[in-house]
Amino acid sequence: MPVLALGVVAGLAPGLAAGSASAAPGDKAAAASAPTAARADAGRIAPYTHQKLTWKRCSAERPAKFRCATLKVPLDYRKPEGKRIDVAISRVKTSVPGKRRGVLTFNPGGPGGPGLDLPLEAAGALPKAVRQQYDLIGFDPRGVGRSTPVTCGLDSDGMTFPRPNRTAAEFTANKNWAKKVADRCHRRMGGVLPHISTRNTARDMDVLRAVLGEKKLNYYGVSYGTALGAVYAQLFPRRVDRWVIDSAVDPQLMWRGMYRIWAPEVEPAFKRWAKWTAERSSTYHLGDSADRVTRTFWALVKRADRKPVEMDGEKYDGAGLRDLLRPEFFGVRGAAELVVKLKKAAAGKRVSAAPEAGTPDDNGDVSHWAVVCADNSTWPRDAETYRRDLKHDSARYPLFGDFAAGISPCAYWDKGAEPVTKVNNEVPMLLLQNEWDPQTPLVGAQSMHRALKGSRMVTVDEGEGHGVLFNGPATNACAENISMAYLATGKLPAKDVTCHATPGARKRPGAAPPAFGPGR
Repeated sequence: MPVLALGVVAGLAPGLAAGSASAAPGDKAAAASAPTAARADAGRIAPYTHQKLTWKRCSAERPAKFRCATLKVPLDYRKPEGKRIDVAISRVKTSVPGKRRGVLTFNPGGPGGPGLDLPLEAAGALPKAVRQQYDLIGFDPRGVGRSTPVTCGLDSDGMTFPRPNRTAAEFTANKNWAKKVADRCHRRMGGVLPHISTRNTARDMDVLRAVLGEKKLNYYGVSYGTALGAVYAQLFPRRVDRWVIDSAVDPQLMWRGMYRIWAPEVEPAFKRWAKWTAERSSTYHLGDSADRVTRTFWALVKRADRKPVEMDGEKYDGAGLRDLLRPEFFGVRGAAELVVKLKKAAAGKRVSAAPEAGTPDDNGDVSHWAVVCADNSTWPRDAETYRRDLKHDSARYPLFGDFAAGISPCAYWDKGAEPVTKVNNEVPMLLLQNEWDPQTPLVGAQSMHRALKGSRMVTVDEGEGHGVLFNGPATNACAENISMAYLATGKLPAKDVTCHATPGARKRPGAAPPAFGPGR
């Protein structure tokens, strides 16, 4: 491996130059001086691309084949001689070295999702024809988990978002909360957080590629991982090999827009759910028409505002119910079952529900905010803009508008160190999307598809849930076959493909994800 790494250092320079602040893709002036900039950047970054990794068993509880190492990267790629941080990486090597063609790198989403365990989990999920070709590579992105972590010392509920904004008092409280969080993070880690960005995480991936001795990377990223994969392809187009992005964010809406889009997108999902549930009134008893089902839901919300509904040890007022149920409405069956349970709970009956995913700790939340704030996106800096947007969205999208348009710590966060990376390229890759995805809606994935002009898109018609692959019974066989064939052969479909959801193989969007699947 060290010999191969030395062999690609000379070819590394153009890629790193493309990812530098001075030579962003599409910049004609920078392109004219690219050879000089490339040589300079390669020399400055050489201590990182030449480093030797020490692989050790990740833990005594894990199989011996699961190995971990620490990658050193610069905090600020514009000043690589400055502070260094760690990126924790992991590997499961192919069991058939003679068939090896490279590495397959994973990202589980977030931002803020740890990915160190993904190679071990993927080893049991990938078909043999794919598994034998790749060393599987995972990593905790910069700032996350076992990489040099970021933290603001917040308590367990200090970063809860989104929050309802039904009254002027609630908005003022949320504004004060957002400023308090941002101020505390500035005092604690103000010199670090501006560099915890998608752009820099993509650069870290390219350093990893060089150190592993690979000319190109193969990649699977889900949810936020699609943004990371798209930005890497923008910065390092010649380093992209077989690239799968699953459940894509909208590159035009990163990041405030990706919260705000939940409000308009849940409205048709709710109407679909109400119609579906009414057609099964003999099962759920929530109403025999869409209008009656709708009135049942809003009556439950009003009742919870008067007296919070207690279920499975948690209490929900009306806003809490709307927040809980928003993603569920994209999966009609799960939503109907949950509303029935909530109705029983409101009537004083003891019920239990499927446990929700664990509450993120401080590091997960801080690293999440660091990225969505530092990416220099569409967060207004004045509170009045949020107030106006809330008034508009609350009236137009009553189910979730007062959540999605709310103020966040990004309104007061330190600006990111660099401009946003605009995604617009022709790199070939495969894009997967469920029609009824609650977190990254179909319309956003279509926008990503337009920005990635070399991509092919597989849409699962009537597909539900967040994440197409690696979701157990909810995985769509048609989409899976296309994806695995692409990873095995490198051949993309000749054109976009529509797959059809498998009846009875849908999962509740709000249910805990499987061992290997969408993360945060």
